[in-house]
Amino acid sequence: MLSHHLNGALKDLRDLIEITELDIADIREAKNDPQFERLSLKDEKLKSFESKKAMIDYEISALMSTHPEKDLPQLLNEEQHQSLSELKVELSNLRTVNKKYAKFVLAVSSLYNSFLERLVPTEMHGYQRVASRDSSILEIRV
Repeated sequence: MLSHHLNGALKDLRDLIEITELDIADIREAKNDPQFERLSLKDEKLKSFESKKAMIDYEISALMSTHPEKDLPQLLNEEQHQSLSELKVELSNLRTVNKKYAKFVLAVSSLYNSFLERLVPTEMHGYQRVASRDSSILEIRV
């Protein structure tokens, strides 16, 4: 069962990496709709991975409880060791891709916020931003 959960978790991680790379390609070309369409798929894959990771934790805990005299490396076969190593690599890859995507999102967000600030200047009132009273775009002339 452990091998099954490890393989499923690896597939979910690889799918998340692929989806995020598609998001990066789309954000570079200013294609917003495909990114929004993939949000539910990304969320589904993330929940699936978290579920499989919980099952991996449970299976490893059960193995260690059944054989308390042995260390974890002795309890796992070669395929399971390999899958755990791949899982570690894929988690690192996902982290790298997510950092790259976050940089793009931050740059685009900053750009849109600066455009909005130029169109509708705001002021801080306490902790809230409100449209400035001197906003020339909102000036009404009769």
